[in-house]
Amino acid sequence: MDKKIKIGIIGTGSISNTHLQAYSKNPNVELYAFCDINEERLKTMAEKYGVTRTFTDMHEMLKLEEIDAVSVCTWNSQHAPCTIAALNAGKHVLCEKPMATSAKEAREMNAAAEKNGKLLMIGFVRRFGNDCAILQDFIDNGYFGDLYYAKATYLRRKGNPGGWFGDKSRSGGGPLIDLGVHVIDLVRYLFGNPKPVSVYGATFQKLFDRKDVKDSIGYSAASKTDNDICDVEDLASAMIRFDNGAVLHIEASFSLNLKKDEGKIELFGTKAGAKLDPSLEIYSNINNYMSNVQLCTKTDLDFNGLFEKEINHFVSCVKDGITCMAPAQDGIELMTILDAVYESARTGHEVVINN
Repeated sequence: MDKKIKIGIIGTGSISNTHLQAYSKNPNVELYAFCDINEERLKTMAEKYGVTRTFTDMHEMLKLEEIDAVSVCTWNSQHAPCTIAALNAGKHVLCEKPMATSAKEAREMNAAAEKNGKLLMIGFVRRFGNDCAILQDFIDNGYFGDLYYAKATYLRRKGNPGGWFGDKSRSGGGPLIDLGVHVIDLVRYLFGNPKPVSVYGATFQKLFDRKDVKDSIGYSAASKTDNDICDVEDLASAMIRFDNGAVLHIEASFSLNLKKDEGKIELFGTKAGAKLDPSLEIYSNINNYMSNVQLCTKTDLDFNGLFEKEINHFVSCVKDGITCMAPAQDGIELMTILDAVYESARTGHEVVINN
């Protein structure tokens, strides 16, 4: 494909900015059409990026045969219908994480991609981070030995973004499906994408969105109001076992009485262990003495250019046919895990996953 790829955007809210900025820097892309149910926001974003084709009905936008690919940046409950509609219209799709609100929806999305012979890539942006690349380099060279256990946290003290994020009918869940999905996928990716076989999970709804707390929050939804619904969990915890014997312990919160927000990943192998918090530390032994290794290179996750790497990869997949780093099947596995966590929390029992 020698011509520029024409891109349509479905959903012009907060997360779309990262897609749009990255697309606008790619010389092989033309931002071609925008769609959003919020006309005011649609107009603002279209003027900002010089796009003249705007729609409030995605089906009308998808009638444009010249559109090659679409980014789906809506709230979670619309990921499946928007993605399936775009695939059926003959477009390649980059769908933001989480892939859907259930594994059933995720499988339907993948089926549409296969039926239409189009790429469906999922927005697992942490796979494109510099920290992931460094860890992958060590793993590929056998430095850690066999990785068998991991711990991951994505905890906010007062971090419910409001808007659709707290409304289960639109989000599908709280911090587990919004934040936990990032670190669960990153750990599973570093583990070599093993299949989940069982999950034990618990969720709590104790603090809600903490409207009584006067302190501000770091991130707010574009549609946040004082009357937002909050019926999602504010804390989720789970143990996930994989078919290679490895285990991941995950914690994610919007609201939690801890000292400060926390986001770290710990990996444990037979030869060495590692922690991202946010810089990378490695724990091993030198000449049979226990040792801690701190690299001289920058290992903190660098958000500058992070989404550009993801978008550029998507464009290369569409334009050059390279192998996708974040395929739909991985999104299905992630949604299977999230379904199992919520089901385990509901029943109070372990959920066995039949692959």
